[in-house]
Amino acid sequence: MRTLIVIPTYNEAENIVSLIEANLKITPEKTEILIVDDGSPDGTGKMVEDFSKSNPRVHILHREKKLGLGTAYVAGFKWGLQQKDFEAFIEMDADFSHNPGYLSKMLNLLDTYDVVIGSRYVHGGGTLNWGIVRKFISRGGSFYSRMILGVPIYDFTGGFNGWKRHVLEAVDIDSLRSDGYSFQIELKYRAFCRNFKIKEFPIVFEDRKVGKSKMNQKIVLEALGRVWTFRWRFRRSV
Repeated sequence: MRTLIVIPTYNEAENIVSLIEANLKITPEKTEILIVDDGSPDGTGKMVEDFSKSNPRVHILHREKKLGLGTAYVAGFKWGLQQKDFEAFIEMDADFSHNPGYLSKMLNLLDTYDVVIGSRYVHGGGTLNWGIVRKFISRGGSFYSRMILGVPIYDFTGGFNGWKRHVLEAVDIDSLRSDGYSFQIELKYRAFCRNFKIKEFPIVFEDRKVGKSKMNQKIVLEALGRVWTFRWRFRRSV
């Protein structure tokens, strides 16, 4: 199954080459990587561009400035959908928080399921090097979303997910307006409302060792507020 791994970046020069190399090593030849770089001033995009010249499995999509995580994923998905032979898409972080070692499991599950979620909150999953406040916000955000939306997904806010091509074609990614946590919630909810087969499998999420986290209070509050919008507007439209 030809698969595209979409990885948004902003100032990830310390991580990105090592991550690309790790992903290439562990995945089959049919798996390719697209870096969506938001004009990183640290030269991340240029590093990937140089790397891609010697490896046809690596691609770079340059954006002029920091436009948000949600729009970066949409841009990456649309780039991949324009290539007619990608059958699946994987989204993951650029900082090794999502261990490349889980990619084989995700690819295997995508043979059976439409959506595969690398979940911190099913049995066997968890987090490393997180403070109590961050744990509360993340787990609480997923619990809140699950209760409001009435959907049996335990890790709504996580960003390590796999999607079959037909899912992205069906959920109208052009109309997605969310960012950060709320982007992940909205996309999973739309897939659930379309009755796609969803599978969560356990992962351990380790907080980044290099660089600075992009999560902030604004992103979290936006996600919590938008959950009600997703419930009333999207479910009625399908």
